[in-house]
Amino acid sequence: MASLSITDLKKGTIFQLDGEPYRVTEYSQKVMGRGGSTVNVKIKSLVDGKVLAKTFHGNDQVDDADIVNRSVQYLYESASQYYFMDIENYEQFSISASDMEDKKGYLKEGDTVTAQLFNGRLISIELPKNLPLKVTYTEDAVKGDTTSAIIKDATLETGLSVKVPAFISKGDIISVDTTNGTYKQRVKD
Repeated sequence: MASLSITDLKKGTIFQLDGEPYRVTEYSQKVMGRGGSTVNVKIKSLVDGKVLAKTFHGNDQVDDADIVNRSVQYLYESASQYYFMDIENYEQFSISASDMEDKKGYLKEGDTVTAQLFNGRLISIELPKNLPLKVTYTEDAVKGDTTSAIIKDATLETGLSVKVPAFISKGDIISVDTTNGTYKQRVKD
C-alpha cells in the first residue's frame, strides 16, 4: 500500500486512517523553524460520514486509500437498503438507506451513477452536480404573472420538492443542483 506524506493531504484527497477511508475537507499547514511542519486537517469518514479534526506532525505518513470508482445502475430501494448493479459485470451492491439520506430525492430507477468502493464494499454514491428531473406537480402560474422573481413549490418525479420560477409548469424537465437541492434551469427536450 502506498504511503502519503502529510503535505499530500490537500482538500479532496482520500486516504486511509486506522483501516477506514477519509476525505480531506479542510487543510492548513504551519511551517516551524528548522524544517518542521504541522498539518491540521478536517476529514470526513467515507464509511459513516463523521467529521474529525486531525493534526499531523513532521514526517508522519498516512496510507493511500484504495478507493475504486465504478459506474452502477440504481435498481431499487427497500425499507433499509438501496440496491445498485455494476453495468459492466452485473455485480450487485447495496448501501444502507441512512447513508443515502441526502441523495435519495435525486435517484430514479435505472439511473447511472458513480459508486465508490473500498475493499469491495460500497461506501458512497457520487451524484452528478446537476440532474434533470421532471416536474410532476406545481401550481399553474397566474396569467400575466410569469416573472422569474416569483417562485413556487414544485414536486419532482422522485418526490423531491424544490422552489421554481413561476413559468415552470407540470411536465417540464428542470435541472436541479444536487449539492443543495436548488433549481438551476429549465431543460429543453
